[in-house]
Amino acid sequence: MSRDNAVVAVYDTHVGAEEGVKELQRAGVDMRTLSIMGKNTHTDEHVVGYYNTGDRMKYWGTTGAFWGGFWGLLLGSAFFAIPGIGPVLVAGPVVGWIVGAVEGAVVVGGLSAIGAGLVGMGIPKDSVVEYELALKTDKFLLVVHGPAAAVDKARGILEGTRATNMAVHSGEEAGVRAL
Repeated sequence: MSRDNAVVAVYDTHVGAEEGVKELQRAGVDMRTLSIMGKNTHTDEHVVGYYNTGDRMKYWGTTGAFWGGFWGLLLGSAFFAIPGIGPVLVAGPVVGWIVGAVEGAVVVGGLSAIGAGLVGMGIPKDSVVEYELALKTDKFLLVVHGPAAAVDKARGILEGTRATNMAVHSGEEAGVRAL
């Protein structure tokens, strides 16, 4: 299990999540430490998809510009069809944790592959259940992980955004801060 710390911010809309990412970027936070997860279940075209062009993933749907911007900015991207949650788009290092959990058959009882990936990052199972519920209800998760000082800096920046709640997790134990 990772000993990194993490701050997880939950946003009701992609606009709020995008604001969080832009604020972190403006403050000089290393974009390789960010992950974002969410669904796009409200498409007018009833078509949601993605494709790869070389090492860059493309996405279309009503939030295509939102997701398209993250594919080039964050490290790694993926599309998962998660039973009980639905189609989930993921960008950032959490993709590697999810794939590692799936390939290693380390899916933790009662959690999806995404949940197992978050547990692998060091986020406690009880918090992961809340994050899975947030995804299921069309919310967006923004995760910043790394050393305590970097996570604390990110937390301070994200407090000024439209996050509906936020939690800081250490590699040992979780401290929750509700907004």
